[in-house]
Amino acid sequence: MDKEALIIQASQKLSGRWTIPILLRLESNGGRFTPLQRQLDIAPARLSENLKQLVHLGIIQHLSPYERRHPLLPEYALTEEGKLWREMAKAIHIAESHIAHGSLSAKAWNIPVLLTLGFEHEHFQEIRRVLDQVTPRMLSMRLGELNTEGLIRKLVSELPRPSFLYQLSSHVRSPVHRLSVDLSSLV
Repeated sequence: MDKEALIIQASQKLSGRWTIPILLRLESNGGRFTPLQRQLDIAPARLSENLKQLVHLGIIQHLSPYERRHPLLPEYALTEEGKLWREMAKAIHIAESHIAHGSLSAKAWNIPVLLTLGFEHEHFQEIRRVLDQVTPRMLSMRLGELNTEGLIRKLVSELPRPSFLYQLSSHVRSPVHRLSVDLSSLV
């Protein structure tokens, strides 16, 4: 698999409202469930679901009662691979702050779409091919939202036949390029 595909795949795994905030704050709470839940202001069931998903991906580990500071209180720790994922989460968080349009990674496919456009894939079908698992409806929705928000431009190409082209807006190009470089060094 080439670097471009690995970068886009990694950004997709980090998509979701809680994935990046959990990775960025897990260690500051000592990996303990309740302080993390309070800091994120997330429902316990939702946090539990997200933590199970991260455990399944091998990004964090659920500590056994013998490894915890208190045997009855659940604790989690980043795996070695998880530390790498945390660095990727930091890179996405920094890019989002430079784009200054909120938490783009909270919605699935936003960051992968921006990265794909950053790799100069401009036609709908080309973007869809690169983002292997995205449905046409979801891709159309994300492109429309990003266009409405001014993060991308939708242009009409007349040749060889009329079609739409999608490009990053000028103020988004630099942060997305920086993000692709940062993620490239980590994947």
